[in-house]
Amino acid sequence: MIPTIRVLIVDDEEDMRHLIQMYLENSGFECYQAANGEEAVKVYQEKAIDLILLDIMMPNGSGFEVCEKIRQASNVPIIFLSAKGEEWDKVKALQLGGDDYLVKPFSPGELIARIHALLRRSGSVKQEFETLQIGDISIDKKARRVLVKDENILLTLKEFELLLFFIKHQSHALSREQLLENIWGMDYIGSLRTVDTHIKTLRMKLGKADYIQTVWGIGYKFEVPS
Repeated sequence: MIPTIRVLIVDDEEDMRHLIQMYLENSGFECYQAANGEEAVKVYQEKAIDLILLDIMMPNGSGFEVCEKIRQASNVPIIFLSAKGEEWDKVKALQLGGDDYLVKPFSPGELIARIHALLRRSGSVKQEFETLQIGDISIDKKARRVLVKDENILLTLKEFELLLFFIKHQSHALSREQLLENIWGMDYIGSLRTVDTHIKTLRMKLGKADYIQTVWGIGYKFEVPS
């Protein structure tokens, strides 16, 4: 399995937490939530969190207070998310140990890009295995080579990216919209039929190692038979 980055979302607005979690899970992150400062510290202490998204104005401990407490024992990457865009707030957030500051409202694409950039800078990106073995499928990520029972399978770039995304989200039902957004990008103007067409050719090439299942009314999932 590919290691998963664990993100703690701290915000007193439930709708905002769920919206951010949807963005992150669509990009392969594992998410935890906290509704206030006290809960945030507790969740952080109990879970192996790799990055924190931290609101400022919250009950039972502001984002500033949470950052101060966590910085006493950890250098975990912290991105402040706040509707307050004043320079003083940004300066204080960074002085207390925050690594980045994003003003609401923000786009999903910018949030994901900021997270990836911070993880790279901090060296917190978990090492992914260069070679994967899933059922009869062997993948050399560095060489972009796929073998099915030792037979080389030639995949296009998008087919290769689709296969990796499926493997990273094994047993998860993925909608066509999720696949289109994560493989082709949010700005892609093509139709959902693009996803169906690429999956059709990918399944043909995988042959007996076709572990992609159609989930009626949703999309597809990748699951290796036990």
